Amino acid sequence: MNAVEEYKIIGDYLCVQMPKEIDHHNAESISEKIDQFIVKRNVNHVLFDFSETEFMDSSGIGILVGRYKKVACFQGKIYLIHMNAQIKKILSLSGIAKYMEILEER
Repeated sequence: MNAVEEYKIIGDYLCVQMPKEIDHHNAESISEKIDQFIVKRNVNHVLFDFSETEFMDSSGIGILVGRYKKVACFQGKIYLIHMNAQIKKILSLSGIAKYMEILEER
């Protein structure tokens, strides 16, 4: 069974549990749901949790860049956590990781 994305608001943070696979089939839906939280619930910061994610293509980069542009207008930030080696590599090669805060486990 594939894990499905989940959304939780804590203060002005939206925590998004990303699904097992992130591709063009589900990227638009994920983006739209996050945008609704940003607009309707006054969310300034978004934390993306990739602990369940095994695959991500360039659609995942699109999700992150689009949400970064939205929250940056409000001095918000994007946080990334629990990424596997493949996702870290994609984000590093794309260059977008330097605009987002990667939270490492301690």
